[in-house]
Amino acid sequence: MLVEFNTLPEESRVWIYQANRSFTEQEIEEIQSKLNIFIENWTAHGSDLQAGYTIKYKRFIVLGLNQDLNKATGCSIDASVHFIQQLEKDYNVDLMDKMNVSYKQGEYVAYKTLTDFRKMAKDKAVSKNTIVFNNLVNNIAEFKENWEVPASESWHSRFVK
Repeated sequence: MLVEFNTLPEESRVWIYQANRSFTEQEIEEIQSKLNIFIENWTAHGSDLQAGYTIKYKRFIVLGLNQDLNKATGCSIDASVHFIQQLEKDYNVDLMDKMNVSYKQGEYVAYKTLTDFRKMAKDKAVSKNTIVFNNLVNNIAEFKENWEVPASESWHSRFVK
């Protein structure tokens, strides 16, 4: 059952998929339509899942699931992964690679491999104050508080001194 992302409880589980490029406005409209259909039909052992999504910075797809109503199961999580993999194919974009870093340069969101980000930190091109996206957050409360944080407050801190 599709609901507005911002109406989901704070403890709702989140999955964040970052794209290796920005989506166009047309792609965002198409992806939203596909997400609406997917979530309307997303179930766990035949029970509806109350879920929503948001797309941030034309680059991040964030799925939220109210687990108080029904918990995600292995099969329902697999279904969401297959859905995201299909988006990767449809739009020739990488959404599943966790070995990349997105960070802010002013209002621009940059995307680098972990190796490049580490080198930039060594070269002082990014610092402990650089705003990074911590895609490892688990729920909406963490998403609101700890998704966009200075590198010093994230797992990225090991690269910036």
